Amino acid sequence: MQHKAKKFSTRARTVTAVAAVAAVGAGVAGAVSASAGTPAAAPVAATAAVKGRATTTSTHLTVEAATEAARAALKAAQKEGQRVTVAVVDRNGNTVVTLRGDGAGPQSYDSAVKKAYTAVSWNAPTSQLVKRLDGAPTLKDIPGTLFLAGGAPVAHDNAPIAAVGVAGAPSGDLDEKFAQAGVAAIGNGR
Repeated sequence: MQHKAKKFSTRARTVTAVAAVAAVGAGVAGAVSASAGTPAAAPVAATAAVKGRATTTSTHLTVEAATEAARAALKAAQKEGQRVTVAVVDRNGNTVVTLRGDGAGPQSYDSAVKKAYTAVSWNAPTSQLVKRLDGAPTLKDIPGTLFLAGGAPVAHDNAPIAAVGVAGAPSGDLDEKFAQAGVAAIGNGR
């Protein structure tokens, strides 16, 4: 069964061509009129002023300061012959810098990040937070946390803005000592 192509009359072809030209013309005219406004014009909602106390400002540790803290913590560990990983997280728990020392164990990366996250979340050294588990054992079930010594918060105006986490030394006390060396490097403005 073959289909025969219908032949359009001259009139139908003319009407179709005129409609196509009109559609293209309308599109061009719309584009021209849309760009005719001033370049700085923006939707009203985007330029509306926020009233009252609808926003807040937060302080963040710079990448340079985070790197300095991580280097200081790693250097303190190396002086004592320890192979560790150091992580620095921002106020939101996002990793800013991670330094894995030569020979640090594979588990140390995740542990350092989690210790830093835990310290910034509660604005307390993780060695203190471990003690809270006696009264609230389900704290350890919060995703992304690790309640082992080795995390130290960085505060500005008594508010946490970052944390340093260290993992890989044979004890949490050593990890936390090295994390505190990282925090001290920021506090000393080095």
